[in-house]
Amino acid sequence: MKVRERHVQDVDAGGCGTPVPGAHPRPDGRDRYTISEVVSLSGLSAHTLRWYERIGLLGEVERSHTGQRRFTNRDLDWLSLVGKLRLTGMPVAEMVRYAELVREGDHTVGERLEFLVAAREDVRGRIAELQGALEVLECKVSAHAAAVAESH
Repeated sequence: MKVRERHVQDVDAGGCGTPVPGAHPRPDGRDRYTISEVVSLSGLSAHTLRWYERIGLLGEVERSHTGQRRFTNRDLDWLSLVGKLRLTGMPVAEMVRYAELVREGDHTVGERLEFLVAAREDVRGRIAELQGALEVLECKVSAHAAAVAESH
C-alpha cells in the first residue's frame, strides 16, 4: 500500500475555526467521504473540489480501490479554512501559495506567519472601510426614517 504524502493541512489542521472534536459526521479512522458527501457537507460543487485538487489548493485526496476520491475529516477541515480565506477575498493564487508552503513543511512556518499577518491586515482594512460605509448608511437610514415620520 502506498504511503500518503504529508497532507496540506497536517500542520494547519485543528483549532482556529475548525470543527471541534466530535463535530465531524464520522470519527477519525472511519472518515472516508465520497465526493457527493463532501458536496453536501461543504456546499462546494464536485467540479470545484476536483479543481481545488488539480490546482494544488487541496492536497492529493485518497482514492478507493476503484479510483473514487475518499475525503477525510482533515480534508473537511482544510476546505473549511479555504472557505474562510475565500471569504476574505484572497485570490486563489495566494491560497494555493499558502497550501504549497504548508506542504513544504515546518521550515516555512515563518513565511506562513508573514503571509497570514498580511492577510489579517488586509481584512482589518476592509472591515474599517465597511464600518465607514455602514456609518454612512446608518445616517442615511435615520434621515430617511425621520423624513417619512414627518410626512405622516
